[in-house]
Amino acid sequence: MFALALAGALHLLAQPLLAAETPPNFAMHEAPKPMPEIQFQDGEGQPRTLADHSGKVVLLNVWATWCIPCRKEMPTLDRLQAELGGPDFEVVALSIDRAGPDAVRKFFAEIGIQHLALNIDASGKAMFALAIIGLPATILIDREGREVGRLIGPTEWGSPVMVAFLRDLIAND
Repeated sequence: MFALALAGALHLLAQPLLAAETPPNFAMHEAPKPMPEIQFQDGEGQPRTLADHSGKVVLLNVWATWCIPCRKEMPTLDRLQAELGGPDFEVVALSIDRAGPDAVRKFFAEIGIQHLALNIDASGKAMFALAIIGLPATILIDREGREVGRLIGPTEWGSPVMVAFLRDLIAND
């Protein structure tokens, strides 16, 4: 009896671990795609690019303060950054607000955003370069700076399925 239980346990240990399930509406690419070079500014007005985040898995969320679904999902992105952010992962929330960083700062203060850096492209050029047709739009970028998937529309970034999916991706990228 013990031998049978031991054999069963060893068989289970020999099986590959199943990858976390891909969350609904997250379109993963069969192969990574090159990312266009986009430019934006941080909250201090300093120029930034996605290359500033190389070596990390990046969740690039393009949003605006006037976008109601964007406003609703921003707190979940803030919590995701608090939970997973660090040397291997970063949420880059890129506002396309033409009103500039003050509008974003005011919105962040109103809803208590504490863990997301302020990034803004008031020109809106990034949206066109990334071929984004609706907001919010989120692009998942691997450590080599390539697009591996995208999600159009809002989602609950703190859901157990999403967090497990991202943890698995971070660990295996």
